[in-house]
Amino acid sequence: MPPDKQGTATVDIGTAHSRRPENNCSKPLSTRQLGLSERLRNLTLRLQTSLEIDRLLGFFLDEVGNLIPLCALSYHHVDTDFRLQLGEAEGFNVSYSLSLQEDRLGELRLFSHDRLFQVALEQLESAVNCMLFPLRNALLYRRAVQASLKDPLTGVGNRVSLERSLARETELSRRHGQAMSVIMLDMDHFKRLNDDYGHQAGDAALKATALLLREQLRNVDMVFRFGGEEFVLVLSNTGSEAAAVVAERILVAIQHLCFLVGKRQVRLSASLGYATYQPSESQEELLRRADQALYQAKRDGRNRMCAAPM
Repeated sequence: MPPDKQGTATVDIGTAHSRRPENNCSKPLSTRQLGLSERLRNLTLRLQTSLEIDRLLGFFLDEVGNLIPLCALSYHHVDTDFRLQLGEAEGFNVSYSLSLQEDRLGELRLFSHDRLFQVALEQLESAVNCMLFPLRNALLYRRAVQASLKDPLTGVGNRVSLERSLARETELSRRHGQAMSVIMLDMDHFKRLNDDYGHQAGDAALKATALLLREQLRNVDMVFRFGGEEFVLVLSNTGSEAAAVVAERILVAIQHLCFLVGKRQVRLSASLGYATYQPSESQEELLRRADQALYQAKRDGRNRMCAAPM
């Protein structure tokens, strides 16, 4: 049954592929089938040229658009937190739950201004099948890249990830004139915690703090482990006053964090310094100002926050 505007026809493309009959392979191919086969070969070759998911989907829409009148696609893969839309998602649509063997490869939705009938849907399924192996490889690559940008203990971003994110955010701030702030956070008396309770307790405290930080921030904000017991928070579209509110909220949340070592509750605290990006400075200068504010908070007695001078 062809999809309509109100509903989406959902097909498990992995299951459909495994059920496709193979007993017609010996039959002579029609001119239309030969043309389709050639286009699918071209699609397969092009999909093998990239491991970037957004480029793969762009290639797919370009190539299949020459065969079937598609106007847009949307794709979502939950496990790697990848979401993409190309074109205006309107009109008739068909949705595919992509899988290859035991791997779930995400949800793909394709849109057309014209109703797609059985022949077009069969061609579309053949084209989607061509993308399964390249898409799985691209997802494996994405997982590897994500793992290389995460701190293995806390699961937040590492120094390399911080540098990339700051480069992107400072460029957006310069280009669009939007505010951006960073907060540097250092756990107070962390060496004493390790000495008194052991490094496992210290590791557990860092994990708990990282989780708390993510819970206190918006989805667009980012958390990074800067090293040791230091964290950096990158706050998108956030000026100095808003950054102060966030820093105060985090300061209080850490004070009230219920951290248990065995049956004993241990109180944690942190010192914070925050700075708002100035268009004339580099990302290194921005971090240096936040770091200076952090150390001012520590000199003033810890368990407090301090703003960097403008």
